[in-house]
Amino acid sequence: MLRVIVAIGLLAAPASGFAQELTAGQRSACKDDYEKFCNGTMPGGGRIVACLSKASDKLTPECRKVLLEAEKK
Repeated sequence: MLRVIVAIGLLAAPASGFAQELTAGQRSACKDDYEKFCNGTMPGGGRIVACLSKASDKLTPECRKVLLEAEKK
Protein backbone atom coordinates (compact mmCIF):
# COMPACT_ATOMS: atom_id res chain seq x y z
CA MET A 1 0.00 0.00 0.00
CA LEU A 2 2.84 2.39 0.82
CA ARG A 3 4.34 1.76 -2.62
CA VAL A 4 1.06 2.77 -4.26
CA ILE A 5 0.83 5.95 -2.20
CA VAL A 6 4.42 6.88 -3.04
CA ALA A 7 3.93 6.09 -6.72
CA ILE A 8 0.74 8.11 -6.96
CA GLY A 9 2.49 10.95 -5.17
CA LEU A 10 5.10 10.93 -7.88
CA LEU A 11 2.45 11.86 -10.40
CA ALA A 12 3.02 15.35 -9.04
CA ALA A 13 6.65 15.26 -10.17
CA PRO A 14 7.47 16.96 -13.45
CA ALA A 15 7.69 14.60 -16.38
CA SER A 16 8.41 14.93 -20.05
CA GLY A 17 5.61 17.11 -21.39
CA PHE A 18 4.21 17.73 -17.92
CA ALA A 19 5.56 20.68 -15.96
CA GLN A 20 2.84 20.99 -13.34
CA GLU A 21 1.93 19.76 -9.92
CA LEU A 22 -1.16 17.63 -9.56
CA THR A 23 -3.50 18.11 -6.66
CA ALA A 24 -4.42 15.30 -4.30
CA GLY A 25 -7.78 15.10 -6.06
CA GLN A 26 -6.11 14.72 -9.44
CA ARG A 27 -3.79 12.00 -8.14
CA SER A 28 -6.78 10.28 -6.59
CA ALA A 29 -8.55 10.30 -9.96
CA CYS A 30 -5.76 8.14 -11.42
CA LYS A 31 -5.11 5.83 -8.46
CA ASP A 32 -7.20 2.90 -9.70
CA ASP A 33 -5.87 3.28 -13.24
CA TYR A 34 -2.31 3.26 -11.93
CA GLU A 35 -2.98 0.05 -10.00
CA LYS A 36 -4.61 -1.59 -13.04
CA PHE A 37 -2.27 -0.54 -15.87
CA CYS A 38 1.01 0.61 -14.32
CA ASN A 39 1.42 -1.25 -11.03
CA GLY A 40 4.85 -2.66 -11.98
CA THR A 41 6.15 0.71 -13.17
CA MET A 42 9.04 2.02 -11.10
CA PRO A 43 8.46 5.58 -9.87
CA GLY A 44 10.68 8.41 -11.02
CA GLY A 45 11.61 10.13 -14.22
CA GLY A 46 8.00 10.53 -15.30
CA ARG A 47 7.56 6.80 -15.88
CA ILE A 48 4.17 6.60 -14.17
CA VAL A 49 2.72 9.51 -16.13
CA ALA A 50 4.19 8.03 -19.33
CA CYS A 51 2.65 4.65 -18.54
CA LEU A 52 -0.75 6.19 -17.88
CA SER A 53 -0.49 8.19 -21.09
CA LYS A 54 0.21 5.00 -23.08
CA ALA A 55 -2.95 3.47 -21.63
CA SER A 56 -5.00 6.64 -22.17
CA ASP A 57 -7.66 4.88 -24.25
CA LYS A 58 -8.32 2.49 -21.33
CA LEU A 59 -8.29 5.04 -18.48
CA THR A 60 -11.30 6.18 -16.55
CA PRO A 61 -12.75 9.44 -17.83
CA GLU A 62 -11.61 11.18 -14.63
CA CYS A 63 -7.98 10.15 -15.03
CA ARG A 64 -7.99 10.88 -18.77
CA LYS A 65 -9.24 14.38 -17.99
CA VAL A 66 -6.41 14.90 -15.47
CA LEU A 67 -3.79 13.86 -18.03
CA LEU A 68 -5.31 16.05 -20.76
CA GLU A 69 -5.39 19.06 -18.43
CA ALA A 70 -1.77 18.40 -17.43
CA GLU A 71 -0.67 18.36 -21.08
CA LYS A 72 -2.19 21.83 -21.59
CA LYS A 73 0.04 23.36 -18.91
